[in-house]
Parts: sequence; C-alpha cells; structure tokens
Amino acid sequence: MPVAGLGLSNLRCPRLHAPALALLLLVAGLAGCGSMLGRGDDPCALPAPGTVLRKAGLTTVFGAPEIGSGYTRKALASGRRELVVAAHPLAAQAGCRMLQGGGSAVDAAVAVQMVLNLVEPQSSGLGGGGFMLHYRAADGLLSAFDGRETAPAASTPDDLRWIGRDDRRAPQPNARASGRAIGTPGLLHMLDAAHRHAGRMPWPQLFEPALRLAEQGFPISPRLADSIAAAVPALERDARARALFLDADGRALRAGSLLRNPALAVTFRQLAEQGAAAFYRGPIAEDIVQTITGPRHGVTPGRTTLADLAGYRSRKREAICTAYRAYIVCGMPPPSSGGLAVAQALGILQHVDLPALGPTQIDADGGRPSVLAVHLVSEAQRLAYADRDRYVADADFVPLPGGSVATLLDPAYLQQRAGTIRLARSMGVAAAGEFGAPMPGVGVAPAEQGTTQVSIVDRDGDVVVLTSTIESAFGSYHMTAGGFLLNNQLTDFSREPTDSADRAVANRLQGGKRPRSSMAPTLVFARRADGTRGDFVMATGSPGGAAIIQYVIKTLVGVLDWGLDAQQASALIDFGAVNGPRTFVGGEHPAVDLSDGGRNDGLYRGLQALGHEVDLSAQGSGIATIVRRASAAGQAVYDGGADPRREGVAIGPLARFR
Repeated sequence: MPVAGLGLSNLRCPRLHAPALALLLLVAGLAGCGSMLGRGDDPCALPAPGTVLRKAGLTTVFGAPEIGSGYTRKALASGRRELVVAAHPLAAQAGCRMLQGGGSAVDAAVAVQMVLNLVEPQSSGLGGGGFMLHYRAADGLLSAFDGRETAPAASTPDDLRWIGRDDRRAPQPNARASGRAIGTPGLLHMLDAAHRHAGRMPWPQLFEPALRLAEQGFPISPRLADSIAAAVPALERDARARALFLDADGRALRAGSLLRNPALAVTFRQLAEQGAAAFYRGPIAEDIVQTITGPRHGVTPGRTTLADLAGYRSRKREAICTAYRAYIVCGMPPPSSGGLAVAQALGILQHVDLPALGPTQIDADGGRPSVLAVHLVSEAQRLAYADRDRYVADADFVPLPGGSVATLLDPAYLQQRAGTIRLARSMGVAAAGEFGAPMPGVGVAPAEQGTTQVSIVDRDGDVVVLTSTIESAFGSYHMTAGGFLLNNQLTDFSREPTDSADRAVANRLQGGKRPRSSMAPTLVFARRADGTRGDFVMATGSPGGAAIIQYVIKTLVGVLDWGLDAQQASALIDFGAVNGPRTFVGGEHPAVDLSDGGRNDGLYRGLQALGHEVDLSAQGSGIATIVRRASAAGQAVYDGGADPRREGVAIGPLARFR
C-alpha cells in the first residue's frame, strides 16, 4: 500500500486488521513497516502494535478534556542509555532521532513538542503553555521551568462571566470558545529558555522532523480522527480550523487520511531561522493578536495586545521537593497546583503502610489494587484537593498560607490531616485546613482540561519531564494564519471572582496572572542518609485535567510502594478522587468488570461499602514513565512505560521491548 506524499511510494505493507493498519500508517513517514514491527536495523524502531483489550466508546469521565481511546496493552521498553516516552509514535521517534544524533534530553523534548503540535493538535502546541523539570546528572542541578500562559494586562475579574459591565451576557458563543479564554502563549518561550540552559544541538535542527511532516503530510491517527469528529460543530465556526480538519463537505477527516499543514510549516521555518523571539514580536505576534481580537460574528473578542506578547516571560522557579519513604519526590510549584497536591497527598500517605497493600493478580497491566489501598489514597487526595481549591493560585499574586509551600507541607500538619481519615468510611468531602489569619474564599472550581506528557532521559543521565497543553481539546478552536490553535487556558481561572461571603477567590482572573494548573511533571530521587537528593530514580507525568494529580500519585505509588515496573505502573487501573463524594475507577481497564453496571466488580462493591460513590467512566490519562534500575550486572538500565489509554510509545536508540 503506497503512502502518497511521504517519499515512500515503494512501501508495501502486509494485510492487517484495521487497528494495526492504522498504527502502521501512523509511523510510515519516519519508520516504514519493518521498523514498526520491531524488525530491521533502525535504532529508533518502534514496538509492534499492542493488543487491544478494550475498545474506545466507553463514557468518558465528566469534565475530561478529550475522548477516551480504549485500552491497548503495550510493551515495556528498556535501554541502557536513552529513552523517550511521548503521546504519539511520530513524536517519540523524532525525539529518539535527536538522542541518536547526540542531542540532549532538552533537544529531544523540543523536537518532540514541535511534532506533537502537528500530529496531536487537540492537546498541545505553540498556542499553549507548559511546565518542565530538568535534571542535570553531572552536578545534580534541578531546574523548574514555568511556561504557563498569562492573562492579558487589560483583563478584568468578570471577563469570564460577562461581556462587559453594561452587558451581563456570557461571552459568546461561550467563555471557552470566545477570545476571552485565550491566554498569552508561553510554551515556546519556556522551550527556548530550557534549550539555552541545556541544549546541545543547534536550534534550527530541532524543527526539522516537524517541518518535514508539516510539508509532506502524515496519516491522521484514530485518536485525532475521533477527536475531530467529536468537535465538528465547534471547528466549523473557525474558517482555518474548518479548512484543516474537515473535508469539502464539512465532514471530519478520517483515520488514515493524509494531513498537511503548510501554514504551520511556514511558522516552523520562521521560528527555526529567527528564533523564539519571532513568535513574540513581528508578523506571528500580529497574527495572534488579530485572531484573538479581530471581529468575528457571534464571538466575543479577547483583550490581548502586542504588548502582552512582547512582555511575556517564562519563569525559572524552585522545584518542590519532599521526602517520601526512601525517596525525594520533586514537582512544580505554583501556579501549578500539581506538585504541591502530589506532595501533600504523599505526605499524608507517609503515615499509612501502603507497601503492605499492594495489588493482586499482577500482570502486564498492573494487577488489581486492593479496596483499602484505593480508599486510603483517595482520602488523602480529597484532603490535598481541599487545600488546593482554597489556597493555591499564582503565588506571585496570591501568597500561600505562611508565604511559602512550607506551611502546607509541614509534617505535623500532614500528620494531623492523616488522622482525619477513617478506615471504615469515606469522608466524602474534605474541609480545607485552617491557618488562623483570614484567607481567600473558595471559588467555583473550573473544569480543568488536559494536555500531553513527554518524559526523556539522555546518554548523560540528564532527564526532562514536560507537561504541555492548550487546555480543552482543540483549545479555544481559534486557529491562527500560522497553522496552530490557540489555548482556552484562562478558563482555568475561577469564573466567579468572589465567594458567597464576598471574599476574593485566590484563583480569580487578574491581568498578568497565570491561571492555576494541575499539571504535575514529577522526578523522583533516592534519599540519602542525610536527607538530601541522591541518584535519579523515576520520571513521570500525565495529561488529564484536574485528574492529573490522581494519575501521577497512582503511578508513584505503583513504583515506589508496590514495586511495579514502569509499564505496569502506567497501565495500572486509574483510581482516585477530587474533593467530592465520587471516587473514580477507570472502566477502560480490562481488569474492571463492567457487567451489571460494575456491581460484579469486587473493587466497585468494596468501595461502595465504605461509602464511596464509585464512577466507572473511562479515564483520559496519558502517563509517560521512566524508571532507572540496576541490571543483573549492576549497570544502570532505563525502563519506559507508555499509557495504554492513548497512542503513545516508549522508545530509545536500540531499546528492547518486552
């Protein structure tokens, strides 16, 4: 079967059933059929297609950013020196090529992200933002990069609920799809800062894989095709999005269709030749502002100006690092709530013997977690989310209790919080901690959305974990003339600026402020006897909106407490809770018995007996995990695990799969 437009006219693939053929086509642009099946001498060959254990089509959990993709068993990837885990095979392979050519983990991350902008446009891209942790093995330096979007300087606290002071209608056609939702993009500024910090390859070289694919085209993946089909009415409103994602009759492009994005190719070329500054000043910036503020029928314009773009700066912040048993776990500080919430939940679970409550029937998919373990982890999460919802926002605008993360992470405070957990009954809704002085009120929690995850280790042992996003699937649906979608990140602010007691909400919209996020790129290190960070142990993170915190905690517990490998921990049943009576157990997992509404599943029944309202909706995680271990010969080996719920893979130069 020739693949037109990719320079592969002589490529012939064997006859396969539809899912396998779709995956084969997916990587044809860089790999060819032989390497897709793990054959040949390609050092960045991809693993064979996994076994589909549960198809897409389940109801996705309420508020999830993207549709479910089912569950496809994936192989554990192992390599002695380098690995990439990313949400799409073409993106992972682009990163592998950079590592193969001697590039750093940051080089690979930039290349991966540029390809993701093209092949997974519903999740992330130039029009969005992100957070990155970088670890330098040579001297142990840990850096946290904040590329979160910012609100326009002219924003008002009521911008998400009213058109204006004299027009109390909601922004049109809704807050998410209006110009009011769009924050000043920060992803490219952050990637440029990280590349200056730890890049080895020339900046233009990092754009080559994405530029080639944008010009020549790539086959649309099943996940992207399903996402387009689910968003047709919204995509139709934007002429550029409509032209890219829909056919001449207004129908969604199907899986396997060749998608070219010549406008994005032009943007990639400009950024490669002129650097990241070309995004924030000049024609690209002017186009962004025009897209946000220009008159369009039925769309409330945003308030972004050229000064907002020219003035944007990513930030280098101090990572949050806390002890958990024999480890040091590090994450992002505010404006992300992810690192703090993960650290709080682990600090509470420190007082629970989770290692004794490991899963049973352990297999390639992680086994079945026990009722008590799910109960305890979910309760710890309720307590962490309660503090998150009340107190966490952009700390440059709203200080945390005590002025730093130390108050919320105080061991005595977390021990007291752990004491509120009952073994025999769920608390349902947890109260936030009280700290004496008057604090901001609790706002209406926004329905946060998600993202993509990249985890990379290079030949020097340097590590990158990058979580990036344009917020909801396809962001605000506003596409620039440069071929990339703009975010709807400002809907991560609370719609209501005050609570019922007329107290200002911590996460209210303010000009120049960064909206609270749940993104939680996480690094784990051994804990030395003196309590300091030792060797690198683990990297992980996930998309999934507010549930990111749950997905990351589940994966950390799976590896650190239960001894699962990187693939098992990523594949393990997703479970957890925000601060509400519902406890989520991912019904997409093959170990969950969905018959009779789940009433035949032991985990479902056990949690219900403890007072949990169990929700078996499909989860939208996209966990990307790397774990360092010692081989039988005592050498360091890196294992990579990609979430079976999405299309991602773990690969590396000459990696093995099992």
